[in-house]
Amino acid sequence: MSIHKSLFKTILSLALITSAVTAVSCTKKSSQSSSRKNEVIVYTYDSFASEWGPASKLTELFKNRTGLTVTFVDCGDAVQAFNRAVLEKDNTIADIVLGLDNNLTDEARKSGLFTVYKPNGSENISDGSLLKELGEDWLFTPYDYSHFALIWNTGSTLPEPESLSDLTKDIYKKKIILMDPRTSTPGLGFAAWTVAVYGEKYSDYWKALKPNILTMAPGWSTGWGMFLAGEAPLVISYTTSPAYNVEIENDRRYKALLFTEGHVEQVECAALLKNAPNTKGAKQFLDFLISEEAQNTLPLTQWMYPVNKRVILPESYSIAAPVPSRTLLTDSAKTKLAVEEITKILSE
Repeated sequence: MSIHKSLFKTILSLALITSAVTAVSCTKKSSQSSSRKNEVIVYTYDSFASEWGPASKLTELFKNRTGLTVTFVDCGDAVQAFNRAVLEKDNTIADIVLGLDNNLTDEARKSGLFTVYKPNGSENISDGSLLKELGEDWLFTPYDYSHFALIWNTGSTLPEPESLSDLTKDIYKKKIILMDPRTSTPGLGFAAWTVAVYGEKYSDYWKALKPNILTMAPGWSTGWGMFLAGEAPLVISYTTSPAYNVEIENDRRYKALLFTEGHVEQVECAALLKNAPNTKGAKQFLDFLISEEAQNTLPLTQWMYPVNKRVILPESYSIAAPVPSRTLLTDSAKTKLAVEEITKILSE
């Protein structure tokens, strides 16, 4: 999940960001009355639902297109949005969970909560590999993607790391901001990255890395905010992240580092809940989500690549969003087991 915001400079201490008028708390209770057919409820993560994220504009565009209201429910992070759906099971409030990614889809598939739907306009998805990352069965609809990367503050006096192994050097003690893989998709993505590179020796890597971790933030919003505040010169995010600073602030201090080992990719997706109260409206929303109209809002709100090939990217992407030459494959089952071991290592 990736959205960047200068507002963090004044509210960096918040773990969960106040939602926009288009979003509500994840404690929302929804009426199952006949009026529900005119509302689509989407469980999502904090930055997507925020006033500086895409939710507000998407709400307006979807209303104009369909006459339906979409309500984005801020559940903190995408992992928490999925967990909320799991807890509700057959008594779901939501129609869609938005923000799952390729590191979560195996677990999401096994949950049995979701149902297959191939949206209208799917032929415009730019890259077939995005679908492969999600299983190619249309249980999950991709809407954006990017590679995970360490973002470096070039104003730091420390040397620039060139690889994952460099991050374990003593000079980076307490200089790296990561996210908790149990609650954050970027945190989970970094864990998957280490497994992809180090295989069964990932635990040795994490033991070596541990002294250099300043914090394991609960979610991307908190971690990115700490980074912007200058609390550490390195943070896990996306190769597309510095495009925000170039586009909005004309600031080129932040650099996405391309490492020699290669990078893993995050493909974000939305999924239709099997017991959705408004299945018809939910399908309309998924059609809309991958439309050119909706996808045009993502580069400058999500700061990720849109999946629709018709979208023209802003110049800031060519300036500050490098594309890795090598994409590593991930194994979500191995990553899930690794998260347990990583959590144990960090708690010792």
